[in-house]
Amino acid sequence: MKTILLGAAALALTATITIAQDVRMGTEGAYPPYNFINDNGEVDGFERELGDELCARASLNCTWVTNEWDSIIPNLTSGNYDTIIAGMSITDERDEVIDFTQNYIPPANSLYVALSEDADLEGGVIAAQVNTIQAGYVAETGAMLLEFATPDETVAAVRNGEADAVFADGDFLKPIADEDADLSVVGAPVQLGGGVGMGLREGDPLIEQFNAVITEMKEDGTLNTMIKKWFGDEAVIF
Repeated sequence: MKTILLGAAALALTATITIAQDVRMGTEGAYPPYNFINDNGEVDGFERELGDELCARASLNCTWVTNEWDSIIPNLTSGNYDTIIAGMSITDERDEVIDFTQNYIPPANSLYVALSEDADLEGGVIAAQVNTIQAGYVAETGAMLLEFATPDETVAAVRNGEADAVFADGDFLKPIADEDADLSVVGAPVQLGGGVGMGLREGDPLIEQFNAVITEMKEDGTLNTMIKKWFGDEAVIF
């Protein structure tokens, strides 16, 4: 009888134990304050804090993987990681290849930054990161698009005279312009995309778990607090 009781207890204990699902979070690690590599060589930034909180609330065991931006979607679809959480704007074109969660950052402005307030934004050379909505926007204007693999290279192109201006997310460019007396925001802000969301392979059930937690964080105010922490009190919030 004791053996039977012990066996039943062991089965009951086993039934209550759930093994957390392993999830690999893919990011670029080169787009502060969204994501960057800190002095300890670790992924840091708004999306690291957000991603860790999402995984904790969803009871997922998450690890972080970095990948260059220009191949970040192909490496998701080929299975090298399970999510993209890398400042990726939600667009119809991308949604044809991958699925998106709801946005965790509302639609925000893209900005031009240049060395001169007279920079030619309509017919000049404009730097943008490859495969971004900003690059797509510039390609449809009369300006000459100059694409680079990393966001830092787009800013460097303006500093060294290769480009008349750089066009990127305002959250990325404005802190750079604020800290560099030679650079300034020029022209009018442009709003593109449907906000920033997590990318997942099409049909991945993880999307439901992440959507539920993002909704929870919007409703309890945690997400707005996190946005203000990383992007400032003037940031667009929910």
